[in-house]
Amino acid sequence: MNDREVNRAKAFKSVLVFHRDNAADFTGTTQSTQWFKDLEAVVGVINSASLGQEGGHATARSVLLDELRLSVKGLARTAHEIDEDEPGFADNFHLSSNPSQLALLTTAGRMLKELKKEGVAAKFLPYELPGTFVQDLEADLKTIDETHDEQDSNDTKAVASTATLGQAIGKGLRLLGKLNAAMNNKYARDPVKLAAWNTASHVERTPRRSKSSTGNDTGTSPGSETQTPDTPGQA
Repeated sequence: MNDREVNRAKAFKSVLVFHRDNAADFTGTTQSTQWFKDLEAVVGVINSASLGQEGGHATARSVLLDELRLSVKGLARTAHEIDEDEPGFADNFHLSSNPSQLALLTTAGRMLKELKKEGVAAKFLPYELPGTFVQDLEADLKTIDETHDEQDSNDTKAVASTATLGQAIGKGLRLLGKLNAAMNNKYARDPVKLAAWNTASHVERTPRRSKSSTGNDTGTSPGSETQTPDTPGQA
């Protein structure tokens, strides 16, 4: 969630706390009670959607790619040493000058194909590589491919969660507007509780960047701009 959404969600939760703390004022079935229940449901949707936005396994994939890059460099270095006794051996184990992920995967795939040729992998074993290094390389490539598919799926879910979050925030603001009107009527002669309601329902507005911070200096110092609160029900 961005800062604006976080501030609105905080206000929704504060309003629910206000309702809980003043439960004695809301006995029986009233429209306000239903609006509070609806807002509670909205908060539940916001919590679920915000978790959905955290989808993706970019970090795990990055770690796997770093490990693969080390393996590929090690194979190229070892092949160079073998080439000293068998000129031309390292030709199929050279590194790509392209630093992209695609180039790395292409290089690893090319090396794997060469290692599966009869007698090739055995030449690497005297250089302290594990006996399963070919199988390990193949497994690493397969895992990276699987995490790519999973990341795409999770990123799609994150986009859907963002849309759901926006809808829930909008519904919450509409409910907040209705409740604000109702609470101002209900506590019109109770300034203490009305003040408590106003505090609970206040939606903090995120500060705007001053023009000076974008390169258009108008003499306003950073942070000097005042913040005005969102009014309940304002989209």
